[in-house]
Amino acid sequence: MELTSKQRAKLRGMAQAMEPVLHIGKEELTDNVIRQAEDALTARELIKGTVQQNCPLTARDACDALCEATGAQPVGVIGRKFVLYRASKDKKKIEL
Repeated sequence: MELTSKQRAKLRGMAQAMEPVLHIGKEELTDNVIRQAEDALTARELIKGTVQQNCPLTARDACDALCEATGAQPVGVIGRKFVLYRASKDKKKIEL
C-alpha cells in the first residue's frame, strides 16, 4: 500500500515530536538493527531513526534498505533523520 501525500504529511507531523528510537552507526544495517526496527514498528507503527556521522550510508539509503527489509513505507528523510511507517495487522494505533 502506497501512502498518499496527505497521509505522509499527517505522519510527518506526528513524527516531528518523536525522539529517534533507531540509531544506525558505523556497522551500517546489521541483523540486530533490522530486528530492532521490526520490533519498534510492531509496537508503534511509526518510528524515527538517525544515521550517525560515522556511518557510510546516507539517511535515504538507510531508509530505503530498512523499508525493503521490514516491509515499511518511507514517510520522510531530512538531513540524517528518517521516518518509517508500517500499519499493524492486529492493533491499529494510527488511523489514516
